[in-house]
This record gives sequence, structure tokens and C-alpha cells, in this order.
Amino acid sequence: MTDPADAVRPTVAALETIVSLAKRRGFVFPSSEIYGGINAVWDYGPLGVELKNNVKRAWWRAMVQERDDIVGLDAGILMAPQVWVTSGHVGSFADPLVECLACHQRFRLDELPGAENLTQTELADPTIVERLGLRHAEDGGVLTPPRRFNLMFKTFMGPLEDEAAVVYLRPETAQGIYVNFRNVRETSRKKVPFGIAQVGKAFRNEISPGNFVFRMREFEQMEMQYFVRPVEGARLAFEEWLPRRRAWYEQYGVAAERLRFREHAPDELAHYAKKAVDIEYRFPFGWKELEGVHNRGDFDLSRHAAATGENLEYFDPATEEHFIPWVVETSAGADRAAFTFLLDAYREEEVRGERRVVLAFHPELAPYKVAVLPLLKKRPEIVELCHRLVDDLRRDTMAVYDDTASIGKLYRRQDEIGTPWCVTIDVDSLEDGAATVRDRDTMTQERLPIEGIRRAILDRLAAARG
Repeated sequence: MTDPADAVRPTVAALETIVSLAKRRGFVFPSSEIYGGINAVWDYGPLGVELKNNVKRAWWRAMVQERDDIVGLDAGILMAPQVWVTSGHVGSFADPLVECLACHQRFRLDELPGAENLTQTELADPTIVERLGLRHAEDGGVLTPPRRFNLMFKTFMGPLEDEAAVVYLRPETAQGIYVNFRNVRETSRKKVPFGIAQVGKAFRNEISPGNFVFRMREFEQMEMQYFVRPVEGARLAFEEWLPRRRAWYEQYGVAAERLRFREHAPDELAHYAKKAVDIEYRFPFGWKELEGVHNRGDFDLSRHAAATGENLEYFDPATEEHFIPWVVETSAGADRAAFTFLLDAYREEEVRGERRVVLAFHPELAPYKVAVLPLLKKRPEIVELCHRLVDDLRRDTMAVYDDTASIGKLYRRQDEIGTPWCVTIDVDSLEDGAATVRDRDTMTQERLPIEGIRRAILDRLAAARG
């Protein structure tokens, strides 16, 4: 029986379409490009940094600002190395690696053609490559049996580079939350259930990163750990958070048909997980994880309590019970989320015989909210009026002035970078004190008094937020 999800098409058939637009318009650049680049590291340009910051702000608003039961944290990237031993990362944070004996390239086994749907048990089988007859797709080279490759980056703290000085760049932000559990609970005076949220950099020495910013070695996570009563509290919290996190993407414009849930099989679960469900998105390269919701049980707090001798129990004064809280985690990536919003916003259409490319961002996520354009850039009084309006708008939102092309080309440029509204000031504006406001999505135009445009834009932004 055919899975209906297989018929869902991505917004962009070829990934290169988005990669090209992202560089051309200043969203994302290859890192260290003038030196030939560095694999799987990308730099965010003027528009990209605005988009990603807007995504992070929207996530923080939903997860912290609008809730009484979640507080924020910003833990350090470098932590005591024993943290990663206790958490299981030193022993278990690894991917199956195979090497081509002909060209010596290395790959993640589960990303080779014919191995994409293998279970974790099969991926760990040393005979799997031979049994399936897997070869390097490019040169037909023989592949080695899989071996486990730890993904953590090592470095040294202090002047000596020896084992006693080893520290790790964190591979996730969650552990910073767990080791601060007691500090946060005591200072914020929160009662279970409550959550701790964090946005921050993480680092993974991926074997075969790729697909643009989908999988990188340096990336940013948006994670929330929700501390609950054991067993039943975790079950209820999991059922609450899973649809809520999917709805967040839909709220900011991702089409519902390009999202789905996928539950992890028992042998696929991470070492800490009781249950895990991915929210997947239909990327140009297939259905892939966008965000994960995990029931981590009491694994993390129990392990850290046992390793340190510290008491990480919670005392419930209402029932006079002591217990180690269980954790329901929502784990998203700022880069992957921004990438998804970029992909899902992409539109191509024909208008009066011309191809029109539009990024139909939700206004909250759009890098620029409004562009102010002069119809005649050689008229200084028009330009001056434009700059006065831009300065007024910038007090509350991101606005830009542009006079580098004809008005038609300026509209197309703003469409392609996702600006929701353009304001054009013309000769009549000098007489009637009004300007033309153009809507990106409908292309309709409305004449409004210049003195009321700032308020009109802010009202539209507020309406879009809901």
C-alpha cells in the first residue's frame, strides 16, 4: 500500500535553487569562501542573520515569554569533561562509519544508497555491508565493515595538551540544563511541572554532513527540558508537547501537508529515551527530522546525582514526596528551522508574462518588514521624505531604503527576499502627504497618509502574530 506521504512534493524540487538564492540575496554564504571554504560550515549574511534571529525570537516567545512554567538559561559551551562521561556521550554518542578502500572516503552507513532504512541493530551488524553488497556509488570501491565513530569535538584547556587537559565542545545544550537543574529551581522557585529553555551553539564532528545547512558541524539548538512527575506525568506532558510543537511550525507558515510524525522504533531509541517522536518535514532530499520530542525518563538527573553525590531530588510539599523528576524534551535546531521556513516560503509564479519569485515568509520571520522606495531617486525632496519615513519605522521594526533600480525591479527584489510590504513615495506624495503601500502576497496597493504608515505597519504585524 502506498504511503500518502510519498506523494507530498517539496516546495523546491532542486536544493540548488535555494542554495543559489541564499547566496545571491545574502542569506547564507560558504564559510571561509575566499580560502576555498570549509566543509559543512556556513556563514549567515545580512538577511540570513535576521531570519534566524527572528526564528529564535519566535521560539523564545512561544516557549518562555508566553508561559509561566518555563524559564530560560544560557549555559557555557565548555563544561567539566566528566559531564559527558556521565551523560553517556563519551561511550555512546557515535554514528556507524564505513570507508571506501579504493578512494578512502568515509561515509555514514545509514546514508548510503540501499541502507537508508536499516534499523539500529542492522547498522551495528559487522556483516551488513557484505550481506547487502554495498559499494561506493561513485567508484564501486569495497566498503569496510561499520565501526562506531564518536561525534564529539575534543580540545584542550590550559597550556598543556595532555589527557588531563581534554575538554569537549558540547554536542547538545541539554546537559547544561540538567547540571543547573537545582540552581534554576531554587532561584526561580518553580514547582514541578516546569521547564528550562535554552538557545545555543552545539558542535558535532559529523561523518558526512551536507544538504546545505540541514546538517552542519557547528549549529544552534533550541531545546526545552520539561521536568515532571514520574511515569504518568511524562506521558501526559509528551502528549501535550508533541502537537504543540508541530503547531508552532504551522503557525509561522509551514504547510501542514509537508509535516508528519515518525515514532522511533525500540532499537532506534537513544540510550536515554523511553519514547521519541520526530516531527519531519518534506525537504527536497526527502522526509527528514525537523524537531524531536523525547521522554528521557529520569536518566539524566539520576546519572548526574549518582556521579556527583549531589541531591537532585524534588520535594513536593503538597504530597510530602521526594522524587527525581522525569524529563520531556523538545529539541529543535535554529538553523534547520530557519532553513525549513525559507524552503516552505518559496514561490514561483507568472505575472504579466514574467517569472516572479517570492519568499512568502510570515511577517514575524521576514528579515525586513517594510521597504521604502522612491519613485524618482533624483528628486532630493522625495529621497528626504523616504529617509524620514524609514527612520520613523526603524524605531519599532526592521525597515530598509532602496533606490538602486527601477520601481518594478525593486518590487521584485523585495519579493524575492520576503519583505511583506513596500512603501513607494512619488511626486504626488509631496502634495497630498500620502504614499502607496504594496502587499507582497496579493500585490494590491493602497494609498495611505505617510504619518499613519508606521501605525498601519505595526497593526498589520500585530494581526499577523494573532
